[in-house]
Amino acid sequence: MGSDDLFKKRRETRKQRQHEYKTPKANSFLIVTEGERTEPLYFKGLQKLIKEKVGGIVDIVEQPVIDIHGEGCSTNKLVEVTGRIVKDAKIMYQNVWVVFDKDDFEDFDKAVKEGTEKGYNIAWSNQSFEYWLYLHFNYNDSALHRHQWNEKLDELFKQKNLGNGTYQKNYENIYEMVDLYDGVNTAIKYAKRRMAEFEKGEYRPSECDPGTTVYRLVEELKRYLE
Repeated sequence: MGSDDLFKKRRETRKQRQHEYKTPKANSFLIVTEGERTEPLYFKGLQKLIKEKVGGIVDIVEQPVIDIHGEGCSTNKLVEVTGRIVKDAKIMYQNVWVVFDKDDFEDFDKAVKEGTEKGYNIAWSNQSFEYWLYLHFNYNDSALHRHQWNEKLDELFKQKNLGNGTYQKNYENIYEMVDLYDGVNTAIKYAKRRMAEFEKGEYRPSECDPGTTVYRLVEELKRYLE
């Protein structure tokens, strides 16, 4: 073996060791979302507030690392994508969250189960993330199609003069908009109320319609704002 080949082999060995021995990062979050617009924009709004709040007091509370990826793929595929992101990351995330909806995917329950078995936290919504957004304003336990939740948000945005008067998936300040009237705390309260009915029995996520566990992730993140 030539000296160049030996050098390359040693370099690859060093890289592999660096990859295998990642430094655990306290207060770090990796959030991987199925949606490419609403979900990542919502969490980026919360991420921004956390960075502003923690700011210069990192010596007291270590500023969280929150990386958000909007992947736009099926639920089961999203778990695989998350695994690759975790493997390729430069740090070892303390909290890995996968955010996805049921929509019409048949692999919804399977994806929740597989993600949980891999040690990921799952923030799911049935049928869609729009149900979670709706809970920022009102409680509702009707099993509606995701398009109907969009329509209900349209009505609310018009009534409250939010955005341009209609619900759209590309509002960069969506978190701020729905939290205008303490909506985030309201959504957490309503989501807990709704999910308490299901947690009494053995229900699969696909049977919790409507339902959402997004409040668990939001509660974790909001700790840094309190």
